[in-house]
Amino acid sequence: MYETMLTVVGNIASDPIRRRVGEHELIKFRVASNSRRRTADGSWETGNSLFITVNCWDKLVTGVGASLSKGLPVIVVGHVFTSEYEDKDGVRRSSVEMRAKAVGPDLARCAARVEKIIAAGPENPPAAAQDEAADDPDSAEAEADVDDGMALTA
Repeated sequence: MYETMLTVVGNIASDPIRRRVGEHELIKFRVASNSRRRTADGSWETGNSLFITVNCWDKLVTGVGASLSKGLPVIVVGHVFTSEYEDKDGVRRSSVEMRAKAVGPDLARCAARVEKIIAAGPENPPAAAQDEAADDPDSAEAEADVDDGMALTA
């Protein structure tokens, strides 16, 4: 099966909605992408708009949920498809949707601080466990090393 890959640059037009679908997490939001062009007199003219529903699954949910909200400029890359449904009046409708592969802030139109998410595992305990260890005065991880008068924590 061929899937159409598309990049959409726009603004988040709805509040992201997070929910669980079976064993997976989903966060959904709409993106509005508006075209503009400069007219002969130098002013800007608004063109057509694209509204697309973006579906983020599993690993994307954490980053999108913690970082993005309505109104922010984003760049979304993913597979595009048409979803067909019947509205409340029984009329058959369709909407354009995207299963996102990557979502991020549009740094040409905003500033962002990036934090890497490290998966929990045997080598990396969950953040809550690290916080508890840091609060425990008997923990070796909570001890500070002193080097040239500066305190360093592990």
